[in-house]
Amino acid sequence: MNFFNIISQLAEVDSDVMGRLDSRRAVFSSLTTVGKRATQAAVPALLASFFSKAYAGTSAGDPKEVFNYALTLELLEADFYKKVIASPLFNTATAADQAAIRQISKHENSHVSLLQAVVTGIGGTPVTNITFKQATFNSLATFYGGATSILGVAQLLEDTGVRAYKGRAADLQGLGDVTISGSVYNPLETALRIHSVEARHAAHIRYMRSTLNPATTPWITGGGDLDGQPHYTGATPESNTTQSGVSLIAANAITANTTYSQADAAASFDEPLTVAEVTDASRAGGLIGA
Repeated sequence: MNFFNIISQLAEVDSDVMGRLDSRRAVFSSLTTVGKRATQAAVPALLASFFSKAYAGTSAGDPKEVFNYALTLELLEADFYKKVIASPLFNTATAADQAAIRQISKHENSHVSLLQAVVTGIGGTPVTNITFKQATFNSLATFYGGATSILGVAQLLEDTGVRAYKGRAADLQGLGDVTISGSVYNPLETALRIHSVEARHAAHIRYMRSTLNPATTPWITGGGDLDGQPHYTGATPESNTTQSGVSLIAANAITANTTYSQADAAASFDEPLTVAEVTDASRAGGLIGA
């Protein structure tokens, strides 16, 4: 696994991925130090040590389960995009859209490699045999269009992934920082960086669909052509207008001179999905199979 290539690919999508953790100079300096002390083959062990230390002495969820859950979603997405690129329908897309899909596919493959190494390193067994149902894929009639199109399914997958990552954030809260080679890392921040890449995927897929579906925006509005799908419902649906116990549409909720419409408030935040909701047959669970 080329860990440094993974970092490079993440940075292509999120230019601030390094800077958010520490100063850019300090982070690259720490990576250089790691590179001097360990071969690339040892990097997974370094990551495993990082996550093991992060979870030690906490009441958070089992890290092996948490990361295997994330790995399940990444494997599903990776196989989906692999099938997209291999499909004759891929040739009907524009050059720009083909390039975007290929880049997203690279990111998903990188996420898979990283998560597999982490699960193994912390004593777990990486989940395998997670593929996008071939029969379902074969039924996709057009590259653009409605709920049965390739990009439509990509939108549902990416939006579900974003909500799924957010749904597990609580399992990472309260974990102490970990120091590696003089740099301080936080496991929640690390997970949310991957989450931010997934969110950028979701936004770009929605942007691609907007060329033929004007109601589709880079964010969830509740008025898009797919927004009535189960992927946007759940215990906390995307129509939610309350955040941290504060109603965003109540009079003077934020400032004395600002009011927000229900649509504004609902579109401002992605809401979490539970594990059971994500793996339900009406969402991602129904897309996994041979």
